Amino acid sequence: MYSQYNIVNFVAGNVGVQMGGWFRKEIKDLDSLQGLKMRIGGIGGMVLSKLGAVPQQIPPSDIYSSLEKGTIDAAEWIGPYDDEKLGLNKVAPFYYSPGWFEGSASLTTMVNKDAWEALPANFKAAFETACNEQTMLSLAKYDALNPGALRKLVADGAKLRYFPKDVMKAAYDKSQELWKELSDSNADFAKIYPSWKTFQEQEASWFRVAESALDNFTFSELGKRS
Repeated sequence: MYSQYNIVNFVAGNVGVQMGGWFRKEIKDLDSLQGLKMRIGGIGGMVLSKLGAVPQQIPPSDIYSSLEKGTIDAAEWIGPYDDEKLGLNKVAPFYYSPGWFEGSASLTTMVNKDAWEALPANFKAAFETACNEQTMLSLAKYDALNPGALRKLVADGAKLRYFPKDVMKAAYDKSQELWKELSDSNADFAKIYPSWKTFQEQEASWFRVAESALDNFTFSELGKRS
């Protein structure tokens, strides 16, 4: 897809699964989203719009003041480690999980294709290795720092909540609806979506057997001791 813009793209970072955002009021059911003004962009905002919310485009520097003044009712940022720095729990106490609209945020580095092809092979290998290393390091960083930050936020008054089942189900259904709409209207999306969807389904079947089965059991046992 990037080649049409004369670009070579590399994944060079990832923050892992994100949180669902900070809310001034509790989300009790799907009706709680009606008219809710939330700082969120991209596809997540498009899905929320289908659920009755009103997406708002606000720069990170204005999130705190917008919540404090009531200009917006909710905002998503990243996760505990980054959210703690903004002090959002002081102006929107309800901290929701999971971040269904951004299960993983990949950061990418785009390189001019002509410049890339002019590099010697060893330079290319070094660059690709650095990108891969940064991806692994950033994931490890967030996995290591988020737990402590979450504990601090809760100790400081944040009220940890999970989105109600009807919200999660509606968000999933509207997401699938949106994928279809984008696939029908966008040629680039239509090229990517079928293979992406197939891969997602194949991975889900494996994760149910292995990763999720082990994680769910282990977390259940650990929860009994805490």
